[in-house]
Amino acid sequence: MSALLVALGAAVGAPLRYLADRAVQARHDATFPWGTFTVNTAGSALLGLLLALPVDGWVTALAGTGFCGALTTYSTFAYETVRLAGNGERLRAILNVAASIAGGLGAAWCGTLLAQALS
Repeated sequence: MSALLVALGAAVGAPLRYLADRAVQARHDATFPWGTFTVNTAGSALLGLLLALPVDGWVTALAGTGFCGALTTYSTFAYETVRLAGNGERLRAILNVAASIAGGLGAAWCGTLLAQALS
């Protein structure tokens, strides 16, 4: 049953990631991967919120593992960072790594704080 819940969450999270990434990136002329940064940060905030709330295991499987797992993307983050460095944009590659790590951790922490305030 858990695998089905994860698959259902991922079936929503993956297309949303693609659409959100394209919508955000279309608004920026820069080569910096703002779309991936946005979905990864938002997914980290939501996961921090979910894991700090007293929810049933099925909610964690559906929304946490499935939805957030498909919404966020480490592979695209890695690819875009390598592509930036390979195109001679090493500073942007370093900024992408630093901002993504700090943004993801900070967003997860804020999600956790929000959950604590709501509980």
